[in-house]
Amino acid sequence: MQQSQLDPLPSDLPFRIISKTIGRGAYASIKKAIPLDAPSPVFAVKLIHKEYAVRHGRISAKQIAMEVSLHSHIGQHPNVIEWFATGEDRIWRWIAMEYAEGGDLFDKIEADVGLEEDIAHLYFQQLISGVSFMHSKGVAHRDLKPENILLSESGILKIADFGMATMFEYKGARKQSSTMCGSPPYIAPEVLHCARQRERRAPSSEQTKYSADLVDIWSCGVILFVLLVGNTPWDEPTHGNWEFKEYVRTSGRSTDPLWQRVPSDALSLLRGMMNIEANKRFSFTQIRQHPWYTRHNPLLNAEGMVIDPIALAAQMLARLRIDLRAAVFQPPPASQPDSAIESDWSSKVLSATQPETPINDALFDWERPAPRTLGSCAISSTQPVARNDAAAVNLTATTPRTTMTTMMTPNSMPSSTASKNKIPYSSALEALADEPTMSQFSAVPGVPLSLTQHARRFRDIVPSYSLTRFFSHVPPALLVQMLRDALHQLNVPLPSTSPNTSFEGDLDHIVTLKIKTVDGRRQSLHGDILVDRYHLVYGNGTSSMQFGGGGGYGGMNVDEEEELPELLEVRFVKIKGDPLEWRRFFKKVAVLCRDGIWNNND
Repeated sequence: MQQSQLDPLPSDLPFRIISKTIGRGAYASIKKAIPLDAPSPVFAVKLIHKEYAVRHGRISAKQIAMEVSLHSHIGQHPNVIEWFATGEDRIWRWIAMEYAEGGDLFDKIEADVGLEEDIAHLYFQQLISGVSFMHSKGVAHRDLKPENILLSESGILKIADFGMATMFEYKGARKQSSTMCGSPPYIAPEVLHCARQRERRAPSSEQTKYSADLVDIWSCGVILFVLLVGNTPWDEPTHGNWEFKEYVRTSGRSTDPLWQRVPSDALSLLRGMMNIEANKRFSFTQIRQHPWYTRHNPLLNAEGMVIDPIALAAQMLARLRIDLRAAVFQPPPASQPDSAIESDWSSKVLSATQPETPINDALFDWERPAPRTLGSCAISSTQPVARNDAAAVNLTATTPRTTMTTMMTPNSMPSSTASKNKIPYSSALEALADEPTMSQFSAVPGVPLSLTQHARRFRDIVPSYSLTRFFSHVPPALLVQMLRDALHQLNVPLPSTSPNTSFEGDLDHIVTLKIKTVDGRRQSLHGDILVDRYHLVYGNGTSSMQFGGGGGYGGMNVDEEEELPELLEVRFVKIKGDPLEWRRFFKKVAVLCRDGIWNNND
């Protein structure tokens, strides 16, 4: 079956899809949905094409069923994405679950900077709370990494994606694992050891297994390191990696500069969680008794709850900075095909949660988040599923057969319709002045005062959508060429065919650039760069807006509703890869395209 012939979604889903794609893997897309007979609660639905998953990927029907079974078995916890229901037909399997409206946690962390210590401490406590709850149910995650850590609308950490989870304990009996799974920077060394033995086909008497729960402890330690520093301690825990070899040689007292940035009180905690000898690794009791874990945190009250979510959001957003005046750097080595990249990391060894083979892009028409105050094009105000709303989600196979329809919101309208919505120029200016995306390009660090004054909750400052995007005032063809030139300088290959810049057909979408490269750790980094436009019009006569580069419209008197050149939006949508590595990539492209970026300093 060709990708272009991929089967359409079922027509008898027991819920209504209300968004385009908000997340995707190779064989699954994630969309927002609501019950058929009510406007709320909003939840997320994972749609898996079973045949593609089995035929082309490293995932089996048994693994899909296991994901559903273990996720439902875990139950409710504030720091774990809640499972609601599942169903399937001959072609598709769907899984309904809690919608994490806050988006990816690590999308809100600056690469090579990390979080303030108090914020890192807060999220580490929530991570340990969620993982320890899973372990109390006998379930280990085995794939803890930034891609699988989300946020609620109020900024609470949520553990997601149970595709690699396993039952390590049942009714007092423990079971060890041998399956290779996880992401190299976050994986425990004993997992790699098992994989190497299997790869060289060692006799069964020599093969070892690992304890899945202790693997999670190691991964939590690496995640804490990343929260504090904004980078991983190594590319992979093998003796061929200098950073890891140094860590082992010094018994966890590495001389690597990254380790010098870790707060001294947290060093012994990290060494305990990332002990090379798995049976000597810290338990959850030891973690919770550690002085750094029990330290006073001014962001939390006596019950461990965040005192001021708005202040928390402002502190997080203020750390996200891109210096457009930075010098242009030397590009990395040219990207290689995946087969070359993985010559030392065999695909037969790594059991990935997102296989490489993509399915029909028609199913992954990305949701287009808009600046929150762009009039009729503002993002729709949907709420995530609250804890007390869980019972309202009643999705069963016995639900009456109803044809699925897509609820048309401003965000999900076909582009030809959305383009008819003219955005008043003054509204656009106000929106961009308060747009969180723009604060990262500001010459003065911090969050706009107007943004914090109007905020009523966490997501009013830290949006759910990715901050790897910018706005531009240059002509579309020039902007696309800037992007292509930047990618060329970074040695990122693009298809030989020229992008569509004729603007025919889709009136709002200009071009999609497909990215398939590797990050600094030689791990796959895939995504899309999408360029879209907003139509701006003057209202009531005049405007004094001036774009960057001196090409403005200051003091211009025009007739009411006269249309202006477009405001362009460039979004970097990650499909596969580490969020921090994707942000590094975005920052490099942004610096190279700085002449085309509109910012509040212009």
